[in-house]
Amino acid sequence: MLFARNLIFNVLFIFTTTVLSLASAPWLLMPYRAAVWFKQIWLHIVLHLTRYVIGIDWEVRGHENIPDGPVIFAAKHQSAWDTLMLGVVHPFCAFVVKQELVRLPIWGWYLLRLGNIPIDRSKGLISLRKVVEGARKMVKNGRPVLIFPQGTRTPPGTKRPYLPGVAAIYKGANVPVVPVALNAGLFWPRKLMHKQPGVITVEYLEPIEPGLSRRDFMKVLEERIESATARLEAEALERFPYLPRLSPETTGPGPDDKPAKTDARAV
Repeated sequence: MLFARNLIFNVLFIFTTTVLSLASAPWLLMPYRAAVWFKQIWLHIVLHLTRYVIGIDWEVRGHENIPDGPVIFAAKHQSAWDTLMLGVVHPFCAFVVKQELVRLPIWGWYLLRLGNIPIDRSKGLISLRKVVEGARKMVKNGRPVLIFPQGTRTPPGTKRPYLPGVAAIYKGANVPVVPVALNAGLFWPRKLMHKQPGVITVEYLEPIEPGLSRRDFMKVLEERIESATARLEAEALERFPYLPRLSPETTGPGPDDKPAKTDARAV
């Protein structure tokens, strides 16, 4: 039964995304808020499919930890679901995205139209400086910025390093950073047919105020996100005993993690 639900969801997801990708072309010429409105339609459709076909719902904790004014969200990234949900909750947030995504026809152009900030890790320091400048511009205009500090999806039970780009943005933007923990990878893993019903938890953690050294900032950020993520994963495994058990694993950078050729201190 679960296999059939996954199959139905994947078909509907591909169909919806294809149709709306083609339909998004005229919206590239629309005012910014209209473009955001169209993006929100797609996100809400996909999340409704996730809820009613697979049975994945979600809960959010820690809203009180989000300060007033522009902030940087530094979020754990376990699943494609993360980008969908965080995009719905923060419609005007600028995401730091891989350069490969903005090269996609139409949809990539739409990502740029929405003010997302591309990073080309193959260009090292040059690209990092552009990301920092883009983040400064967004917070100056009152928009939040979201970055996945590990740079790519990190499945539950896997360890990957926190990359220096988040520290460069922290120092350059000079606004609070709100760490975000979640357990989405237990319910929506990378494998297409393995989605599981249940309730994903997203938790906003205590903000990190400007002023820390890069070393101290990175230590605090990683400790807060990793400890909270482990707690949320344990809660989900106890609440939904049918979920696959975690097998702790330590790895280096994944296959799509290109080594950063930068020194964040130079930004």
